[in-house]
Amino acid sequence: MSSIKTVLVVGALFLTTLVPALRADEISNMNADIVKVRSQWETLKFTVRPGDKQTTLMNQLGQDADQLASKYPDHAEALIWDGIITSERASMASTFSALTLAKRARDILQKAYELNPKALDAGAPTSLAVLYYRVPGFPLGFGDTKKARALLEEAVQTAPESLDAEYFYGDFLYEQEEYPQAQAVLQQALKIPPNPDRPLWDHNRRLVIEQLIGKIKAKA
Repeated sequence: MSSIKTVLVVGALFLTTLVPALRADEISNMNADIVKVRSQWETLKFTVRPGDKQTTLMNQLGQDADQLASKYPDHAEALIWDGIITSERASMASTFSALTLAKRARDILQKAYELNPKALDAGAPTSLAVLYYRVPGFPLGFGDTKKARALLEEAVQTAPESLDAEYFYGDFLYEQEEYPQAQAVLQQALKIPPNPDRPLWDHNRRLVIEQLIGKIKAKA
């Protein structure tokens, strides 16, 4: 084995030892904690009217999500949900604090991506991409459409059955005024089988996709 290969193998083994393995009961507990946070996010996102109440409740949920990430700092699944909820808080925040929250979400999701870009149906690259195409670019923010495109293309290739990956890729293409491509991606998203474990999210996501397809057809 060459010296370079030896270094790479030893380095990979060293990194593996840095991530503590969870016992079966700990994994079960982590998954239950994630489902709890996810379900609360879905309820706030889709059943509470936008406004001060929703913002307050989402900020409170953000504390639970931060605790989740602190409890499982080496597991992408926990970090992804902390990043998603921090991103949601950024979208609801005042201009003064929105960018700070967005940067924090980016850093959380970047760590999740480095841990496991495939976790939760490519949740990290999908959520990172949303930040990169919705946050303003330099000098106001860190937005970057090239990074967003690359991450979304990776996400849909990694998780072709992910409703979120397909939706946000289609939404990105719509924002770039690539309407035929956006419509094709969004129509493909609607072919993905419904998720029986997340009916509230699944129903509302499909409604948004159908509305976006309608906007595209109106431009034709």
